Amino acid sequence: MYTVVCNDSASNFDTLDLAMSYAKELAVFVTIKGNEFEIVGMFGVDSVRDGLCPDGIVYDWNKASRIGATKRR
Repeated sequence: MYTVVCNDSASNFDTLDLAMSYAKELAVFVTIKGNEFEIVGMFGVDSVRDGLCPDGIVYDWNKASRIGATKRR
């Protein structure tokens, strides 16, 4: 049994897949509680669009500039 808690409401689901799907539909910060663990976060917002992270921060990470950086120091 998994419980998705959002603000003051809670919903129960039989599987973690169902709980995570529901959390993605909500698109807000939630807590998923299982028997032995707890997951917190905003599910389904792990993408960069138009150079911005979901929270509006500019995404400027560049792998090419980090290759060999430790050797150059």
